[in-house]
Amino acid sequence: MKPRLPAVVLGIDTPIGLTVIRDLGSHGVPVIGIARKQDALGMHSRYLSRGLVRAGTREALIEQLVKLGEELGEACLFAISEGDIDLLNHHRARLGAFKLAFADERRMSSVLNKTRTYAAAARVGVRTPRTELPSSMVDAVRASATLRYPVVLKWANPHEAQRLLAPLGISPEKMRYCHSAQELLDYLRPFEAANTYPLIQEYCPGLGLGQFILMKDGQPRSTFQHLRLHEWPPEGGFSSMCASLPPDAHRELMEKSVALLRELDWEGVAMVEYRYDPQTGEAALMEINGRFWGSLPLAWHAGAGFPMLCYRQFGLGETVDQQTYHAGLRCRFMVPETKRLLRILFQQGRIADRRLQFSRLSELFGYLLDFIRPGSRYYVFSWRDPRPFFMDLAQMAGLSRKAPARTAAVPIPTSRLDKDQANG
Repeated sequence: MKPRLPAVVLGIDTPIGLTVIRDLGSHGVPVIGIARKQDALGMHSRYLSRGLVRAGTREALIEQLVKLGEELGEACLFAISEGDIDLLNHHRARLGAFKLAFADERRMSSVLNKTRTYAAAARVGVRTPRTELPSSMVDAVRASATLRYPVVLKWANPHEAQRLLAPLGISPEKMRYCHSAQELLDYLRPFEAANTYPLIQEYCPGLGLGQFILMKDGQPRSTFQHLRLHEWPPEGGFSSMCASLPPDAHRELMEKSVALLRELDWEGVAMVEYRYDPQTGEAALMEINGRFWGSLPLAWHAGAGFPMLCYRQFGLGETVDQQTYHAGLRCRFMVPETKRLLRILFQQGRIADRRLQFSRLSELFGYLLDFIRPGSRYYVFSWRDPRPFFMDLAQMAGLSRKAPARTAAVPIPTSRLDKDQANG
């Protein structure tokens, strides 16, 4: 059997990185994972051929990758986080040994900057929430008098905000709710010293609807979509439980999502995220994530293996086609899902969106029922690869023993690949 092109995955500490390992490794791809610590989730996967702890500084990490590329000769490189993608894009010229499975700097900038994203959305007819970007406190005061509350605050470019606010000892929040003009202005005043302000958006009721698309040469090679059933925090954040939707649901909206990515000249994977109101059928664009998304485990469980599609498209140069997948599966991220339940049971007063009302009994019953629901899946647990879940459980309980990570430069035996292909 001809050896597979190896894949290097930078960022195997999360369920996203773990899922990339599982998808690639179950297809016989030799996977070298790089984590921040030896007991990271991905380090315990049976599909990981070799694990490395990442170097301590940005420059040292690039050197680590350059040396790894020289050793491997040729490999496909995946990066999970936006910060790592940004770093690698600044050093593309030094990563010539790798076929890069993530978008370049120009394309990433187009989706990280929400102002540019919303401008592109307007050009293709995608609805966006009313958004204000004050340039001063005078602008903020003027806007505050005309807004409908609550409003949601986000940063147009989170990385730039972090750079400007760090010297002031301020860490920008990803999302913030304000329920009155006075609350809004009080929150904005500390940012005046840096002369930078977040976007102020009208509140859009409903559920998170994510449409996931692999684009190549202006065409959608594969699509998938889900509905966020639960989020952490409960008022809106990231998905703690989501469900796969049929391919023909929201067809018109999917066409608009494709048009939006085409307008941005996008290449690679992206999640186009909307706030969808089931009562009105309206959807408003929230953002585009130009990377593998948090609910990637759901797509993998459903049969939409985007990491392997990226490997084939950008690593091997193959043309990939739409994959069939299972609709109606639910996938739970148990730690935030449990935190969500506890917030609803005991701390409903801390839920920032005061319009939300939850039945404690119904939420508790649903939480327990999902353990026996046939269509339930999990972000971390998998019968095919259970060790990451049990190691994570032991670490959370404070019972884990330090196990040596597979950090040595050990050759990848062909027998291991054959076994993984047979069992995958």
